Amino acid sequence: MKKLLLGLFVIGLTTQFGLTTQSFSQVISDGMLPEIEVHAFNYKYLNSIDNSSAAVPVKLLQQKVANYDIKKSELYSDDYDYYDVSFYIPEGKIVAAYDGDGKLIKTIEKFKNIKVPKEVSKSVAKRFPGWIISKDVYKVSYQKNKGVAKQEYKLTLENGDKRLKVKTDPKGNFI
Repeated sequence: MKKLLLGLFVIGLTTQFGLTTQSFSQVISDGMLPEIEVHAFNYKYLNSIDNSSAAVPVKLLQQKVANYDIKKSELYSDDYDYYDVSFYIPEGKIVAAYDGDGKLIKTIEKFKNIKVPKEVSKSVAKRFPGWIISKDVYKVSYQKNKGVAKQEYKLTLENGDKRLKVKTDPKGNFI
């Protein structure tokens, strides 16, 4: 009897002070889901740049460029044929041109001192043993009709007081 009274007392306290137990319920609908519209305008951009080995900030900014909807922007007006939009992060920037329908026409991208892909660092270490990468610049240019026109790493290498500048592609091939 004491246990029953103690149990009821505890339950009474929890409901009096707002300490209720959680319960979950399921809302049953009529089976109709709201309609959504999916636009895959700029998938060609992401497919052509192949940023699988790029640094995380580069990937995130490129994803933002691909997902940007110019029609929802305050800049949008039916009067213009194309729009230039700049995207900035501390590591770099992308200047993107969109047509009036929101399709990506071209980009110019430049990032400084980001993490270079493993292929690039291995290639540099193999060709220039004892040298370290002190600075790097990653440049990409994309055009709708051509795909990636340029994708390169400009590296400054140091060995003591000596400096050397080299260029590679994302796979570590020297240009």
